Amino acid sequence: MFINLNQNKNLKLFKIISEVADRNGQSVYTVGGFVRDLLMQRKAPTDIDFVTESSGIELAENIAQEIDPKTKVAIFKTYGTAMFKYKDLELEFVGARKESYSEDSRKPSVEIGTLEDDQKRRDFTINAMAISLNKDNFGELIDPFGGMQDLSNKILRTPLEPHQTYSDDPLRMMRAIRFATTLDFEIDENSLKAIKEEADRMKIVSMERIMVEFNKIMLSGRPSKGLKLLEETGLLNYILPELIALKGIEDIDGQTHKDNFYHTLEVVDNISQNTNKLWLRWSALLHDIGKAPTKKFVEGIGWTFHGHEFVGSKQIKNIFKRLKLPLGAEQKYVEKLVRMHARPIALITDDASDSALRRLLFDSGEDMEDLFTLCKSDITTKNYSKQTRFKKNFEYVAQKIKEVEEKDQVRNFQPPISGEEIMEMFNLKPGKEIGILKEKVKEAILEGDIKNDKDEARSFVIAEAEKLGLTLIK
Repeated sequence: MFINLNQNKNLKLFKIISEVADRNGQSVYTVGGFVRDLLMQRKAPTDIDFVTESSGIELAENIAQEIDPKTKVAIFKTYGTAMFKYKDLELEFVGARKESYSEDSRKPSVEIGTLEDDQKRRDFTINAMAISLNKDNFGELIDPFGGMQDLSNKILRTPLEPHQTYSDDPLRMMRAIRFATTLDFEIDENSLKAIKEEADRMKIVSMERIMVEFNKIMLSGRPSKGLKLLEETGLLNYILPELIALKGIEDIDGQTHKDNFYHTLEVVDNISQNTNKLWLRWSALLHDIGKAPTKKFVEGIGWTFHGHEFVGSKQIKNIFKRLKLPLGAEQKYVEKLVRMHARPIALITDDASDSALRRLLFDSGEDMEDLFTLCKSDITTKNYSKQTRFKKNFEYVAQKIKEVEEKDQVRNFQPPISGEEIMEMFNLKPGKEIGILKEKVKEAILEGDIKNDKDEARSFVIAEAEKLGLTLIK
């Protein structure tokens, strides 16, 4: 079978590669994700892999020289690979190779091989297809493992026996679930069984590499598909046991609670329809993790999860550390949204005070819209009238907050009177009195006792300072 590349936007590049390879007597094929996405008519990737049954480094250097003698080629002798950039593309060239693995590492030992050897070492049949770029058979599809058929059937299979594929490189188990999620494919039955049986091999994979795949699942159109597969195969135990702890329903005296694991998956899917922000999606994933440690059955009341949002927020830093996720602004953002996700719900009443709204606005700051996106995504009731009512109530509170914000300007406000000004007013040195007075000003503004105004704040500070025995310097 031949693939028509004449309309491909990279045709000029492919022709240059073809001419250089033929001139040097080398075979050359484009392989992997580029071929898969081309056949699926998906958006072309920005990186293209090429294989030759001789020196990939030599081929890369010759092609780079042909395109532009100034092109810098990055060479990796250990793996016989070379890379360079061409326009907006990253091109990688490798000599066809065989790989073998040791028990305790996913880094293979490599030896020279044929194109078929190279195709065998790839993770899935849909990624093991190649298209020849040599002049004699330009555009010929080489598909020894039925990848084209698997694309048509939307099935993920491994070229080799799946236990061997996953044991050799356990990261492929994560990739299987990532592709199943992002492409909306099914994992072949034997392959899924092998993942379950090889799950323990995940221990040798670095958490950084696991998170690359996990975050691609989190950024997909329907992350719940991947999260369910991770749980079903046992891989989630090695990533987020805190989520597994939410699984299940208990019944005491006929009173049950919802399965918070599956509720969480619904919330993640809900939020994914409204945002592509990775860390907002993570906030949805972790918003209820405090429910497992706080779950309690109270006679006459039923199941309670008091303080789960505070307990959950305290878990975030350790989770981010363990998963090698960023410990700066990203972690603090997730921590904040998990801690605050129950706050707006408490304000869904007609008599929510302006003071409570001001405090929510002040505490959430620039993340208030994201907080409301999370809260609305947390509505998973199947009762349409309840769902509609809850959403209307959220819109009502959002409107009230907008009105308070316009009137009082308290989002992320800085106190209208600074510590330095207070010291100057009362001839004070730095000390606890400054902090006390600044805190009183903030509280007075949030309570609505004074406006967010410099003159009012100054008069207020003078009155409060007198109570502390401080004298204003005229």
